[in-house]
Amino acid sequence: MALPSEGDMYVDTLRIRSNLTYEDLEKTASFWATQLLHKIIDGICGRAYPLYQNYHSVWDSTEWIHVLEDITTFFKVIVGKNLSDEEISQQLDQLNSFHQEAIMKCLKSRKDDIRQALLGEIVDISSAQLQNFDWQLKLALSSDKIATLQMPLLNLHLDVKENGEVKPYSVEMSKEELQNLINSLEAANKVVLQLK
Repeated sequence: MALPSEGDMYVDTLRIRSNLTYEDLEKTASFWATQLLHKIIDGICGRAYPLYQNYHSVWDSTEWIHVLEDITTFFKVIVGKNLSDEEISQQLDQLNSFHQEAIMKCLKSRKDDIRQALLGEIVDISSAQLQNFDWQLKLALSSDKIATLQMPLLNLHLDVKENGEVKPYSVEMSKEELQNLINSLEAANKVVLQLK
């Protein structure tokens, strides 16, 4: 049996940690719940988040912060992990059927918006782009400390474009360091493929 991923554990943690949020979401009237969910998704998408002053009669400021954080995180994790409707329903089993339906409708209608916002966050992590690369394989026969070394080394030359300027970078790696780099790039590729 595979171990749960960090995202799976986070969803489970969110379910446990969000009891306050689920209880608080139950406080909202049907119209307000749907409107609140759409406004939170608007916030995820770069527009304005809902204002506390519009909901101060429902929650105190501490509860409000938890409501915003937990619902925002919930939407990001659900869309980021690309969970099925059944898996989402399992996460929402503590809510009454109206609120479950409101969340599912919001997710179905705004899933692409949330996915685009998540992809935008990933792109914003770094504005650098790889323009070109070159590599050389060398065999180090000896060093100043060891007479016979015979260790393969990879010289990797990268041309990276940052803020319109191309900067050269060079890295020398051993076989183990190269394998770590390949593993990291494969893991990053899997995450990108999951977000598509």
